[in-house]
Amino acid sequence: MTKKIPFFSGLFLLCASVLMLQIIETRLLSVVSMYYLAFLSISMAMLGMTVGALLVYFHLREITSENVSEYLSRVSTAFAMAILVSFLLQLAAPLPLVKSGTVVLVWVRLIILLAAPFAVAGVAVSLALTRSPFPIGLTYGVDLVGAAFGCLAVLILLALIDAPSAMFAVAALAALAGVFFRVAGGDVAKLSFPDWRVLRRPGVVAVALIALTMANASTNMGLQPISAKFGKIEANTKYEFVKWNTFSRVAVEYGTKRPPSLWGASSTLPLGQIIDQRELNIDGLAGTFMPYFSGDLRNVEFLKYDITNLAYAARNMGRAAVIGVGSGRDILSTYLFGFRDITGVELNPAFVDFLTNPSKLRSYAGVADLPNVRLVVDEGRSWFARTQEKFDTIQMSMIDTFASTGAGAFSLSENGLYTVEGWRVFLSALTPTGLFTVSRWHSPTAPIEIGRTTSLAVASLYAIGASNPRDHIFIATVENLATVIVSRQPMSATDIRTLSDAAERLKFNILARPHQPSSDPVFEDLLSATSVNDLSARASRYWLDVSPPTDSRPFFFNHLRLSLLQNMGSFADEYRRTRSFFSGESFVIVGNFLAMGTLFLLILLSLFAVFVTIILPARSSINHIEPRLAILGTIFFLLIGLGFMFIEIGVMQRMSVFMGHPVYALSITLFSIILSTGIGSLLSERFVLSRAAGILLWLFLLVTYLLSVPHWLPTLTSSLEAAGLFVRAIVCVAVVLPAGILMGFGFPTGMRLVTSLDSRATPWFWGVNGAAGVLAAGLAVACSIGFSVDMTVRVGAICYLLLGPTAVLLLTHSRAVVKFKPYAKVSNK
Repeated sequence: MTKKIPFFSGLFLLCASVLMLQIIETRLLSVVSMYYLAFLSISMAMLGMTVGALLVYFHLREITSENVSEYLSRVSTAFAMAILVSFLLQLAAPLPLVKSGTVVLVWVRLIILLAAPFAVAGVAVSLALTRSPFPIGLTYGVDLVGAAFGCLAVLILLALIDAPSAMFAVAALAALAGVFFRVAGGDVAKLSFPDWRVLRRPGVVAVALIALTMANASTNMGLQPISAKFGKIEANTKYEFVKWNTFSRVAVEYGTKRPPSLWGASSTLPLGQIIDQRELNIDGLAGTFMPYFSGDLRNVEFLKYDITNLAYAARNMGRAAVIGVGSGRDILSTYLFGFRDITGVELNPAFVDFLTNPSKLRSYAGVADLPNVRLVVDEGRSWFARTQEKFDTIQMSMIDTFASTGAGAFSLSENGLYTVEGWRVFLSALTPTGLFTVSRWHSPTAPIEIGRTTSLAVASLYAIGASNPRDHIFIATVENLATVIVSRQPMSATDIRTLSDAAERLKFNILARPHQPSSDPVFEDLLSATSVNDLSARASRYWLDVSPPTDSRPFFFNHLRLSLLQNMGSFADEYRRTRSFFSGESFVIVGNFLAMGTLFLLILLSLFAVFVTIILPARSSINHIEPRLAILGTIFFLLIGLGFMFIEIGVMQRMSVFMGHPVYALSITLFSIILSTGIGSLLSERFVLSRAAGILLWLFLLVTYLLSVPHWLPTLTSSLEAAGLFVRAIVCVAVVLPAGILMGFGFPTGMRLVTSLDSRATPWFWGVNGAAGVLAAGLAVACSIGFSVDMTVRVGAICYLLLGPTAVLLLTHSRAVVKFKPYAKVSNK
């Protein structure tokens, strides 16, 4: 007889490990690939789980409630082994950026490695839900609680150990689930699953994996991912410190003697100076430099020649703030120019730890020992919305990960800092004469990123009530960098003269300043906008996107208009011309092209994967059912698969901006959706939608709520963006809960309708739903980039709206079948 508590303990740990694996993969992919690929992790998890469910349907009929515990013990142990093997193969096979068809094989390999463990997990979860000896409601409830727990527990795990070690810990958790299933007991007769001895020893596997976790977490030289971004293999031996967390992996190189590294150096910088500095590397590529500072400001005079610090020529007294402390160099620059009250706001606690910990880099950086310097660990936008303090300058220089600059879309941790809503917060935190200074990449041949920064400045100034924004904006550039300085009030003649004199002295090129026409037609056009609507109309005339980003479309780093697909040819020509991401002046644009190409390649590969692993195997289940049922059922489950994933991705992206952190948004959104849709599924058993009126009422409530979200959510998030992380997380849960509960009715209602006609088609409809979800993940990301996050949610709502006529037709057909007995008899065989 199966023991209840061990069985449910095993199920809890199994489901928790599945969700933890999914989230940790996103953290690892941001290191080994060019982009933050949460959507790929989600879609591959769904692909694998669907394949696992189909395996149960077609090949595991001999598993019963009497022997399911023993089988689950072996499958859970196999899941642990699959995590280990797949992850080790990922470690040994980096993702280089190659300019040939070989890139397809690179991504195919990754898809296989990502999906394989989830396929094994899909077998285990499906068996637990369908062959459990306990009530389905209770079993399903434990499944949901375990999965929801995993979404939150992974945040704690990633805060304690590095991501590779966390992967081994998740594998150990899966093996521990096998131990509990073994303790639960049941029939141990010989099973069809490969009778490997290791699978009958889940305790040994769990102990071995725990030991591996502890050993790997104790050193930086253990099993670690290989970053090969832009063809450059990362040399881990050059790092003295490595710190993983939910935000990133920060690696600190040993100090070296070399000329000072500046973002945008003036040609007047004295030559021959050699300093001691370190490079801090973020997720394998993005980096910043930390100069050695012993307290003598004369040793860091070179910082006065960086264009990122131009604003300090006009403001060097009062209170200053820095968004994105990083290596502490901007704090040091602020102090060098004369400020003695400085606040640095940094999202990533790893940087603050390096700067303040005496056993790390405190004495090297010297920033934390400066008087009246305050370092705050918080999301910049939320902190400035919360504070009542006012500042004479706010600096935000080169705040991004290089992958975001290239991808422009897949990570939203920095995009939220570059929206009209975000800049309105920053401008409101200035004193009446305060300056907000932002530095970004610039190309004279393709002034798109600074062009977009300019339109963002114009729209933000209109948002705070400015009558003529061009009187507030000063722009200067040198080589491939530019600085945009925005004044809360119209710039005074003194400020304009001081900034102009400094730019001319340092031989920076002035692109725009108040009361004078810009030397560049793009900037002149955007600065001449007389309203936000006029600005949008002007921006729409350019084939690259220079429109001001908003929270609804926060993709500041993406300049490719997906709504104008004919531009892809121009992007391809640009790529062929430069031949390299770094060699052309417009490398950011080329990066956008590569990122979008990667996105659509992954969508195509996902399409191929679902066709081979889901559609073809499941197709046999509809060979002998009535065509009308096959068509209507396929449409129904296709729509709920597409609708559900579009809403999940859309809400996740919206909450990422609100939360200020992609992994937090992923974890909390998944937690909310799993919990709420599970509640909805359970409620669907109590409130059965068996009549057309009930189905239409359900869809009316769901669609109405979804379509209303874009109208009231911005107001809600704006009013609460000053709240702490916990409150914002509660808001995220509250927003998802009504939609999730209502969406939870969809799948069981559809299954009830189609199985009442012919249960033989169940695998096909299950597969269609899973395949639609896999494909929709990438399509939803593309929709958000090309149009808006709100549009992605609306597309999901439209999918559910179309369910109405489909469900009514299914219901009508069901009654017709009951009326005509011959087919009803066939369906009951």
